[in-house]
Amino acid sequence: MHVLSAVITEAFGVALVGYVASLALAQGSAKKFKYSVDDNQELLAHGLSNVIPSFFFCIPSAAAMGRTAVLYSTRAKTQVACLISCIFVLLVIYAIGPLLYWLPMCVLASIIVVGLKGMLIQFRDLKKYWNVDKIDWGIWVSTYVFTICFAANVGLLFGVVCTIAIMIARFPRAKTLSIKNIKEMEFKVKTEVDGETLKQVKIVSINNPLVFLNVKKFHTDLINIIQKENASNLLLDDISKCEQNTLLSPLSNGNCSEEASQPCQNEKCSLILDCSGLTFFDYSGVSMLVEVYMDCKNQSVDVSLAHCTASLIKAMKYHGNLDSEKPIFFESVSAAISNIHSNKNLSKLSDHSEV
Repeated sequence: MHVLSAVITEAFGVALVGYVASLALAQGSAKKFKYSVDDNQELLAHGLSNVIPSFFFCIPSAAAMGRTAVLYSTRAKTQVACLISCIFVLLVIYAIGPLLYWLPMCVLASIIVVGLKGMLIQFRDLKKYWNVDKIDWGIWVSTYVFTICFAANVGLLFGVVCTIAIMIARFPRAKTLSIKNIKEMEFKVKTEVDGETLKQVKIVSINNPLVFLNVKKFHTDLINIIQKENASNLLLDDISKCEQNTLLSPLSNGNCSEEASQPCQNEKCSLILDCSGLTFFDYSGVSMLVEVYMDCKNQSVDVSLAHCTASLIKAMKYHGNLDSEKPIFFESVSAAISNIHSNKNLSKLSDHSEV
């Protein structure tokens, strides 16, 4: 165990550097020759290729930039090229290696620099990173500095930790909701759906996963959208009512009466949440959706959810006491609007029957 504790840190660094270098070269080759790479398969292959030779005191294997560049130049296509290169490496180790013992260190360093020429040329991409995303540029430069000043494993670990920390910090601030353009939905619903029904419906699209990191931002954005839409709708209603009263009342002298400025409170609004962008969720996300549904229900606002996955429907039904008398989950936004229109017609028929 004392041997394991002494080598575990270095072993972790070697494994991390070897896998990251191999995966980067594999992805670069896939991008250059137009094929796909499975990261999990690469990790499994890289691990097995190092586990089995470890029982025979072999050096850990990984992809090399120099050998990859040589294979590019020779247009190698199969594993036979790797077999031939391995034979040459054996010849160098056993036959030519002793002859290189007396070479100065500067010569050996120049060989390494030439082998890493492809990686050093990547400095040209710094301008592109700066123009696209300055945060990525900062991560690139800081990782490079840490790698040069300390070690490759320290630099890579620093880069991974910085990337994860920045992703966690930026994720809760991302835009979670957006208003759907109702005019675009008019072409998808039935012709008998009138403009009044569409006017009373607010369609909100969820653009991001709903997890504990952004549920508070989701709730805040939803409240702000509803309040903003209500304010704009009330303003338009006040203007239209004022114009009507001005035309109907010649004695009003162009002044809008107080009765016309008061909003109509008996109109029941509806909210449709488009969950097509909700790729995954956790317990906090489901709890927030159920909370939004219950709050809107207490305020006499009908809530419908469209494009929901089966797992989301099951989780919401299991979590909260949803209204089982009428459906709230729909296959599309058009189906939700049609259902709202049908319920509105039924309510009108019931009112006329009572009269």
